[in-house]
Amino acid sequence: MPEENKPSPRFLTIDQVATALHIGHPLVRGLVGERRTAWLSVGRNVWRTGASDVEDYTSMVHRLTAERLAAGDLPD
Repeated sequence: MPEENKPSPRFLTIDQVATALHIGHPLVRGLVGERRTAWLSVGRNVWRTGASDVEDYTSMVHRLTAERLAAGDLPD
């Protein structure tokens, strides 16, 4: 099946989340450890998260950042 016709995966690996968010693997692993997003342990040190959970997380971060900017809590 051509790449553009493949459905989006329901669950993402740490590598896929890091790529999608343009962040490093250590930061994603920190999200796992801090329970900032919902993760499934599918084996020894093998983790997956729902694509919708990543979307929910990024929406929450956007909202919180906008609130902090509006309140003047973040430097220019």
